[in-house]
Amino acid sequence: MDIEFLSSTMVTLLKALPVTLALFALSVSIGCVLALVIVWMRVGGNRYLAGFAKGYIFVFRGSPLLIQMFLVFYGLAQFDFIRNGPLWPLLREPFVCAVLSLALCTAGYSAEIFRGGIRSVPPREIEAARAIGMSGFLLVRRIIAPIALRFALPAYSTEVVLMMKSTSLASLVTVWEVTGVAQRLISHTYRTMEVFLCAAIIYLVLNFIVLQAMALLEHFLSRHLRAAPPAAKA
Repeated sequence: MDIEFLSSTMVTLLKALPVTLALFALSVSIGCVLALVIVWMRVGGNRYLAGFAKGYIFVFRGSPLLIQMFLVFYGLAQFDFIRNGPLWPLLREPFVCAVLSLALCTAGYSAEIFRGGIRSVPPREIEAARAIGMSGFLLVRRIIAPIALRFALPAYSTEVVLMMKSTSLASLVTVWEVTGVAQRLISHTYRTMEVFLCAAIIYLVLNFIVLQAMALLEHFLSRHLRAAPPAAKA
């Protein structure tokens, strides 16, 4: 094994790491906010908004992310009102198109995960909160949101990891993140095994960090469920 080539390849791929992290952070953040809006539409009681939310979730969960990314990157330019609109300087950028497609896709999956968390909140908890005068935003902030997040977090952590891996698709729309740089190196060196091994190690480390962060958050949210240590005997 050529250690010198592996080390130089790793250094080259790490230089593209900020692009991967930016794709991941922006798409997950935007997707999470959009997912909360979709969940609000789905459970808010308005049948038209609920119908729109169901359709959104069906479309983005039922079609491949790669096709969605191609439609955003290549398809938006087909419309004159978009090319002549104020957002075109942004939408013509491959990075923005990749973030947009990733965020729209993860919002569909995350919305269903969050809805499942909300449905897992025990009704007696809500009834008890209302009995002491909680309602509206206070009820959501103190009772529904913390409990729903705790139930949804294991599934949502899986979705976050999938989004980290999905950033590799951005290379297909000319965003030079870790996978894109790896493919460029392979086209120059023809050493597929070594280059992709270095890329795989980077993704493994990133996903390990993400999973540890999610585990810490879950530990923090469930601290009140852990039994208190027995009192020491005198």
